[in-house]
Amino acid sequence: MDKVLVEVYVPAAEKEFDVFLPLESKLYEVLHLLAGTLTELSDGHFAATPDTILCDRSNGEILNINSTVGENRLANGTKLMLI
Repeated sequence: MDKVLVEVYVPAAEKEFDVFLPLESKLYEVLHLLAGTLTELSDGHFAATPDTILCDRSNGEILNINSTVGENRLANGTKLMLI
């Protein structure tokens, strides 16, 4: 299984997390897992909701959750934001 290492920034917690993402996974699956995990790791500063989104940190573009990690062109070192 091929994976990429990305950095996920959570503004509500003012923290960054390094995460491995499988290239074949749909982003809606990744978003669900990230939201739950980072809610716990942020000590309650971030609370996931049904409106939680994952976007490119450099330009604010919202990622297509119906596409895979690879189809969204995420690569090692990509910086994302969970809001």
